Amino acid sequence: MTSYSRQDVLRILQITSRQLQGWERAGLIPQQQTYTFQDLGQLRTLRILREEDVPAASIRHSIVAMKAVSGMDNPLLEACLVRTGARLAFRHHGAIVDPIRRQLLFDFERFERMGHPSATSEPSPLRRPGEVASPRDTQDHVQDRFLAAVQAEEAGEKHRAIALYEQILKLDPTYAAASINLGTIHFHLRQYDRAEELYRHATEADPSYVLAFFDLGNVLDELERPEESIEAYRRAVALSPRYADAHYNLALAYERKGERRSALRHWQSYVRLDNAGPWSDHARSQIHKLLGREKLSIAWRKDGFIARSKSTANLELV
Repeated sequence: MTSYSRQDVLRILQITSRQLQGWERAGLIPQQQTYTFQDLGQLRTLRILREEDVPAASIRHSIVAMKAVSGMDNPLLEACLVRTGARLAFRHHGAIVDPIRRQLLFDFERFERMGHPSATSEPSPLRRPGEVASPRDTQDHVQDRFLAAVQAEEAGEKHRAIALYEQILKLDPTYAAASINLGTIHFHLRQYDRAEELYRHATEADPSYVLAFFDLGNVLDELERPEESIEAYRRAVALSPRYADAHYNLALAYERKGERRSALRHWQSYVRLDNAGPWSDHARSQIHKLLGREKLSIAWRKDGFIARSKSTANLELV
């Protein structure tokens, strides 16, 4: 594989050494002496974003959030950073992930590359009763309705979005993204029983869907079922050990149960994964309180984990 030196990078991308060092100090890229062609592509994206006056802090926050959502070590290398309106997102595995808002956005470019017509807000009509649809037709119906449902949510049309997600699940009961999005709508409407049902369905449809377990933990926490909530967060951590938000919520859940040593372990894991910002400050404060109260010694030194107790995730897969 062809490698490029730092001088090669500066020459090819037409950037200065000070710019490259600034990106490294800001935590946008790791410091290294040689770069691959893929590295050059990501560095070019950074250069374009900075030329468009996207603040380095915003880029860094998006990278940190993507690490939390996906468990990636280096999102700039493992995914493609893209700009979606005023926000930053990542294209990964056929989806565009907005890590700050915890949404999977509809990939319009991919949709059109697959030979579909330009996306519109109106889904294709359902087939008549008894009419047989081919697998491709069924998939097209699902894609059409998912796009329309996402657009309805963006426009604040919750009832229309609910109806469309319900149609998707009738067409394809295994469409985990529709279950997650529909569950999140019901979660925000405080219809927690229905949200739990949908999140559980998503975990069954896709047992590797980390955020399905995270969301399930959130709604179980709202329903005051701590044992089940802890188990859901633990499943999320098992699937993505570097998922900081799951560690954060797990620490809170253990604290509420009075299991301080378990809480301490996950607070420490969270700080190792996210060591800057108000959430890490709160985690450090809890660590100091627990150590002072229990006179515990820090026994955990190994790397791993990620978590935080925030609102329910809302990833929309394509």
